[in-house]
Amino acid sequence: MSDLNPTRSLRCILSRRDGPERLSELAPLACVADAGATKGLPQLMVNSGRRFQTLEGFGGAFTEAAAVTWQALPPQAAAELLQGYFDTETGHGYTLCRVHMNSCDFALGNYAHAEMPGDVALEHFNIDRDRQALLPMIKAAQRLAASPIKLLVSPWSPPAWMKSNGQMNQGGRLLPEYAAAWARCYVRFIEAYEAEGVPVWGVSVQNEPDATQRWDSCIYSAEEERDFVRDHLGPALAGAGLSRIKIVVWDHNRDQMVGRASVVYSDPRAAQYVWGCGFHWYGEDHFEHVQLVHDAWPDKALLFTEGCQEGGPHTGEWELAERYGRNIINDLNRWTVGWIDWNLLLDETGGPNHVGNLCSAPVLADRAEGRLLHQSSFHALGHFARFIQPGAQRLLCAATRQDIETTAFANPDGSIAIVALNRTDAPIRFALRLDDAFGVAELPARSMATYIAAV
Repeated sequence: MSDLNPTRSLRCILSRRDGPERLSELAPLACVADAGATKGLPQLMVNSGRRFQTLEGFGGAFTEAAAVTWQALPPQAAAELLQGYFDTETGHGYTLCRVHMNSCDFALGNYAHAEMPGDVALEHFNIDRDRQALLPMIKAAQRLAASPIKLLVSPWSPPAWMKSNGQMNQGGRLLPEYAAAWARCYVRFIEAYEAEGVPVWGVSVQNEPDATQRWDSCIYSAEEERDFVRDHLGPALAGAGLSRIKIVVWDHNRDQMVGRASVVYSDPRAAQYVWGCGFHWYGEDHFEHVQLVHDAWPDKALLFTEGCQEGGPHTGEWELAERYGRNIINDLNRWTVGWIDWNLLLDETGGPNHVGNLCSAPVLADRAEGRLLHQSSFHALGHFARFIQPGAQRLLCAATRQDIETTAFANPDGSIAIVALNRTDAPIRFALRLDDAFGVAELPARSMATYIAAV
């Protein structure tokens, strides 16, 4: 159980739609040992003696779009962006991020690191394109981060010459005769990044392998993904001394994750190489599928690898915060060990994007003014990332009223962070019970709060 003194207080951090508070610290929440004052109130209960998965971290994606937008900022705004995301004292303290291998829709155009047709020996493989914007941004973030950034590498498409449709866009499939060369591209990319002083933590096999997109995309059936991992990617990484690199399968929406995991994990030769299953939030929620994958394969990890608000920048909308808060809470409560947002930065239009697939990001750049526009999604992410540390363990946590959406974690330093979300149009007064300590709290309408019990 917690060492929290029942008469101590909890810090309270609030963001809400109908007020100026954004990650704002309020008066502490007093705790008492007597439950009498909380009688009749809905209860949010945390039992620090029951612990579950250990958190890898939170973060976002370095894309070419984010990097070129960052480079164009005035120096003060560029520094402010990275501090807001990576500084552990004044920012989110991000430690788990993603980067694309070859181009994605949030690049300035199609490109591959192995552009030369037929170059199966990869004699012309290079990461010169990444040295222009992506690597400078990643290295600047590394200098601010308190610990090494765990970087997940994801391809949107193999080079056009390796594919059945002869282009990087519009789906297509990896041609079997190039599977071995494509697997070696992952090795070469990892080695090239690490030679630049940028360690790689993991790779996903393919971003959204069931989506034929007008941008960079490639289709794999579950069986094709299984066979590629088993026969090519897993052995290629192992043969290069890169067995430490975590392989993530699926990397698409929750709707199919049970079936896709089942095909890969049911083959022991493929499963031996796979660390876990990645998933996105587009389409139906299907939070229950995250739980099902854990229940069926508790030895495999679960990682949220991408989510954003689609269809433009959505500047100033509170609903972004609620979408983020609801998804993060539900994913964490179902054994997810890390949560990676999509673009760290976009311009005020929700781009650049080489096919016009404009989206929101937690921070937008007003290019005319040279300033940052922090969206409600930025503050929502902060309610988790700023107060739940890598290595934290999820705690048993439940509310007696379903309108209080909540999760709780015990940090390595002994502190406890409890996040609560109210998506209703009325305030909710409730009793917060942390082990033997009781407090009375109120969540304003359309708000989220983080309560921190110090060591």
